[in-house]
Amino acid sequence: MKILRLAATAVALFVSLTAGGHAQTTLRIGLAEDPDMLDPTLGRTYVGRIVFAAFCDKLFDIDEKLNIVPQLALSHETSADGKEMTIKLRPGVKFQDGEKFDAEAAKFSLDRHLTFPTSFRKPELATVDHVDVVDPLTIKLVLKTPFSPLIAQLTDRAGMMVSPKAAKEAGDKFGLHPVCAGPYKFVERVQQDRIVGERFADYWNKDNVFIDKVVFLPIVDATVRLANLKSGGLDLIERVLATDIKEVRADPKLKLSTALELGYFGLTINVAKDKNKGGLSQSEKVRQALDLSIDREAINQVVFNGEFTPGNQWVSPEHPYYQKGFPIRGRDVGKAKALLKEAGVTLPVAVDMMVPKGAESEAVAQVLQSMASETGFDLKIRVIEFATSFKQAQAGEFQAFLIGWSGRIDPDGNSYVFLHSNAPQNDGGYSNPEADKALEDARLITDAAQRKAIYEKLTKVVLNDEPLIYLYHRKLLIAHTTKLEGYKQMPDGLVRVIGLKLK
Repeated sequence: MKILRLAATAVALFVSLTAGGHAQTTLRIGLAEDPDMLDPTLGRTYVGRIVFAAFCDKLFDIDEKLNIVPQLALSHETSADGKEMTIKLRPGVKFQDGEKFDAEAAKFSLDRHLTFPTSFRKPELATVDHVDVVDPLTIKLVLKTPFSPLIAQLTDRAGMMVSPKAAKEAGDKFGLHPVCAGPYKFVERVQQDRIVGERFADYWNKDNVFIDKVVFLPIVDATVRLANLKSGGLDLIERVLATDIKEVRADPKLKLSTALELGYFGLTINVAKDKNKGGLSQSEKVRQALDLSIDREAINQVVFNGEFTPGNQWVSPEHPYYQKGFPIRGRDVGKAKALLKEAGVTLPVAVDMMVPKGAESEAVAQVLQSMASETGFDLKIRVIEFATSFKQAQAGEFQAFLIGWSGRIDPDGNSYVFLHSNAPQNDGGYSNPEADKALEDARLITDAAQRKAIYEKLTKVVLNDEPLIYLYHRKLLIAHTTKLEGYKQMPDGLVRVIGLKLK
């Protein structure tokens, strides 16, 4: 068992002695999945972002109240016409290979995000025409059109800076040995086993890094993750099961940190009008019928003990951009059956539902399967390893994909990459000119009221077409030992290592 393996190797692998006899501190973090490529330009998984938080600093970050704060940048200024953003960079920063971080390096990283083949950052920076070097510590982003979400995009992977020297040498293999400007230097990765980093001695904020080594351990089984935390094999785990909250709170050696996530969990539908894609692709009425088969609050109570927040949009009901004029519809079996009859599909409607391996995802899938069977659907659950599910989704090898999105602070980050025609994470092939126009228009406006009115139009279109059936918004549940001091949970779900101490 993985518990025994961790226990047996704890002393040998994770608690080593230096030549001077000083015991090294090692922070061991249990992940719910193994990340995809550790390249900020190419990565797309939530767990990958958790790992990046230790290795790759960004131009900007966020605080607990979602305010944008400096990281590798010191400040930014946007021109009156919204088409230029000037960014002042932090002096004295080095990459983990010793190379200097400056305006040329920042330009390189942004250009790489914009031009690298298969980059997932392209739509996030889509309106950037080019990047100018103003002086050694100043860059200017020149835009094709005003782009209100830009500063928010730079708080995530689009704002991560990579060593130009290392990236040029590695090419598309950079993710095998990432070199950034974060607090920990990449040491090794063993797929499905561990990712190891050691404290970067020349980190610009090294006075606030107190732990010598960080080790990320992918453990898919949430029960095993928690058992390892309780036994001392791990110091922190992400995605505690909602059903385990009482157990964590009852343990005096553990602490629970929570926050409502910025993202959502939903069912992405392959809407390409192809008979091979199944009944859901044939008509929006079929997708609406599936939606009406679902009782979101029942899912919340049965699977999550009522701890999560039911939802029907890409932002939660607590978000300022949530459209209250489109509330969550209750389950309506009669109407669902009527819609299927209008659509003229053969019953039962068979649906291949791809589900990444994991206790909660599989439990949600089973509840959906049971509910949908009563209205005329046969959801065939196909459980698959997490990273493989992403590859199949990109290839269009699915009919329905039960998957979550960790979320971004600007609503554009939760919608554009999934709903705009040909966007790189629009795995279901959705395309609607009305939706495209709303998504594009919302990027041009900074006034919150005007943007919300545009998103109202988008909501109406998307909730009719239903290329993605939004189900709920998770409560971020992070458990750690009381030996770990200084941990705070941010709404973006990342595990930030700066300031943490192990007693």
